Amino acid sequence: MLFLEIMSANSFLANLASPVAAVSASGVAVATAIVAGVGLFIGLFLGFAAKTFEVKVDERELMVRENLPGANCGGCGYPGCDGLAHAIAEGQAPANACPVAGKKDHAKIAEIMGIALEETEKKVAFVKCVGTCDKTQVKYEYYGVPDCNKVALIPGKGNKKCSYGCMGFGSCVRACAFDAIHIVDGIAYVDKEKCTGCSSCTLQCPNNLIEMVPYSARHLVGCSSPEKGKDVKAACTAGCIGCKLCVKACGDDAIHVENNLAFIDYGKCTNCGKCAAVCPVKVIKIQPMS
Repeated sequence: MLFLEIMSANSFLANLASPVAAVSASGVAVATAIVAGVGLFIGLFLGFAAKTFEVKVDERELMVRENLPGANCGGCGYPGCDGLAHAIAEGQAPANACPVAGKKDHAKIAEIMGIALEETEKKVAFVKCVGTCDKTQVKYEYYGVPDCNKVALIPGKGNKKCSYGCMGFGSCVRACAFDAIHIVDGIAYVDKEKCTGCSSCTLQCPNNLIEMVPYSARHLVGCSSPEKGKDVKAACTAGCIGCKLCVKACGDDAIHVENNLAFIDYGKCTNCGKCAAVCPVKVIKIQPMS
């Protein structure tokens, strides 16, 4: 009797479990179908969106980018090499717009674009100051942060008596990614053989002393002070005194004095050296031949 009761109980439990198992299997199947359906919908939607909103890239842009150095220095005036590659591909920049790339790279880019390469002379940075430690007067010893932009905030723009010259704390040096500029005897000096012409250093000089000049330029005025001769000499023995002897010596109308300071027109200068020969303070610096 007890055996029959146990068998009846087991049968009852088995009958009760069967619908539950059926319901569970059905729920799993439904859930699986829903997940699969949602996944299919998302996949189709993403595929449609990718096709609809696809940004087509000019194949020439990719090829131009491959021939740029990847320095991302901004010397070209565009936001990195990607920006320049796009500008060249769009015809908004010349094939030789990158100052860091060499002639071979420029020629390759011109070939990719199917245009003639425009011949332009390379430009390099030049620091318009020759006031070395033995020539410039010092007002006090500075022991603060060695950064020209921070020193420029101090009244008088640093410890040198000439507030227009090179401070010598190397902000330009740190800006150069090509090891082309160093502090030598208290002022910044540019090695034009290493200089790529990216102009990054020009942006870091608070006195705007660094200018881009033609690579072939040999005679350059190493001063930026607009003060009169007497005041210039009181601060630095190598400053331009605006005497105009260089103007009289030049037979090519290539040098003039404006605001007590000599300026050279590199488009007219023949590098004859007459201006440097007559300069009483030797402020016209002679660059070595390449």
